[in-house]
Amino acid sequence: MLTSYTTFTALEDTMAIAQDVLETLKSEPELEEIQWPPGDLESQEPPLESYLHLQQLILLLNCLDWLWQDRNDYFATGNLSIYYSPEQKKSQDVRGPDFFVVLGTERKPRKSWAVWEEGGKYPNLIIELLSDSTQKVDRTQKKQIYQDIFRTPDYFWFSPDTLELKGFHLVDGEYEDLQPNEKGQLWSKQLELFLGVYEGKLRFLTSEGELVPTPQEAAQLAEQKAQVAEQQLETSEQQNERLKAKLRELNIDPDTL
Repeated sequence: MLTSYTTFTALEDTMAIAQDVLETLKSEPELEEIQWPPGDLESQEPPLESYLHLQQLILLLNCLDWLWQDRNDYFATGNLSIYYSPEQKKSQDVRGPDFFVVLGTERKPRKSWAVWEEGGKYPNLIIELLSDSTQKVDRTQKKQIYQDIFRTPDYFWFSPDTLELKGFHLVDGEYEDLQPNEKGQLWSKQLELFLGVYEGKLRFLTSEGELVPTPQEAAQLAEQKAQVAEQQLETSEQQNERLKAKLRELNIDPDTL
């Protein structure tokens, strides 16, 4: 009987606590619905589409920064907002190219690129990475904006999926198609570099057609060259020793020569 009484008392206590919590919730004021700022502005850019897009963007940045590591007169970045409102408002007129380069400016970190804060400068080169959801806009609306408003001299688009590469250069205010060379590469007058597809990736190439390496590739190449030089030195030393031995066989002291 004692056990049953105790259990019944505990159940009553639990029910009482639950009733108190319910009454408290009823008495509290209702939370107002949170009003989030609009996230579907016409000019808002989507995030990078895929892993391939991200890797391609990193590749372009790494290669150009390595090539121009001694320069401080440019700014290269990707997926960063460009604000170009005539009223100098960051609530309107914004685009976020996948990759762009501005020449004749200071190389420093930026959270965004506001044209009116950067001496009126727009990108000298823009590269858009095509995807199923963005390719129509990249080929039409963005191309028109980059031509008529940005006046960006070099505009390219590239598909990490299909490897389509196309480029334009601004001539008398209008984009003209760039013609590829015999290797399918397109010349950027602004960067003084070729853009071409190498092993399924968009890469920069020098005017001589040499691939602009990533820092890792450059380190590997330097190591390979050092190994070759070391092997050549060892071979030369071995040849010298054989020559000295031959001279000694002829009773000629090689150290006196």
